[in-house]
Amino acid sequence: MLEMKIIATDMDGTLLNNEEEVSKENAAAIKKAQEQGIEVIVATGRGYIAAAEPLAKAGLKIPVIGLNGGEIRTAEGELLDSVPLGNDLYLKIQQACQKQDIYFEVFTNHGTYTDNLDRSIQAMIEIVSSTNVNYDEEKIRSHVMHRVEVGRLKTIESYDHLFDLPDIEFYKVLTFSRIEEKLRNVGGELEGENDLSITASARDNLEINHINAQKGIALEKFAKERGVDMKDVMALGDNFNDVSMLRIAGRSVAMENAEQEIKDICHFVTKKNIEHGVGHAIEQLLKDLVK
Repeated sequence: MLEMKIIATDMDGTLLNNEEEVSKENAAAIKKAQEQGIEVIVATGRGYIAAAEPLAKAGLKIPVIGLNGGEIRTAEGELLDSVPLGNDLYLKIQQACQKQDIYFEVFTNHGTYTDNLDRSIQAMIEIVSSTNVNYDEEKIRSHVMHRVEVGRLKTIESYDHLFDLPDIEFYKVLTFSRIEEKLRNVGGELEGENDLSITASARDNLEINHINAQKGIALEKFAKERGVDMKDVMALGDNFNDVSMLRIAGRSVAMENAEQEIKDICHFVTKKNIEHGVGHAIEQLLKDLVK
């Protein structure tokens, strides 16, 4: 008999639509699953503040695996577990990115930092314009400034100054570039670092964490603490930083908008993120549970 006790969903490109919101349909399906005793958790590359904002707006109380597994937090934001990079390992990443003159942001226990706000805006414009010819440049600028205003992005004169912050812990480095060679070169510079996990949430980026900070590892830890076997877990995602949890979930679901490599490793493919694909997959699961 089919059982499912935990549902884990990615956010960007999966749970969230292109306006970075949880649709009413997705929220309703999640609440329905919760009412039936299924625990729902998000597993995202975002930090907690950035993840909590759209969840709260949709009226959802959900635990968060953040920073690709760098953190596990309760629905109220209490930190349950963390896997930092370590200062020396972070410094190697910083130097590799700077050597390629590639834009990057740093996720820490003090927040997410940029050393160049103008470059942050330009990086977002380049990425969005590469996939959407009708992009709104002013809207992108407004989005980046909103990240600053609500504390999702902080500015610092130099990344070297991060080491001056008290009890600093580094969790993730997120790089952006439309030049694939630069991304490859950064990956190549760090290839020999066995303590690193290098994934991507889009073709234009790299997400660099500690090797033990992966969604799959964090999800398995979350399930184990609740006495849940991974065969009773459903995971949904759309990109390469979701692979570690999609491979170990008893029921893995790729979004229609996912990369083909992601679809190939999943048991099912649901609708696109802009078509409430997460809600559709949850509703299908709930139907299958009563068969």
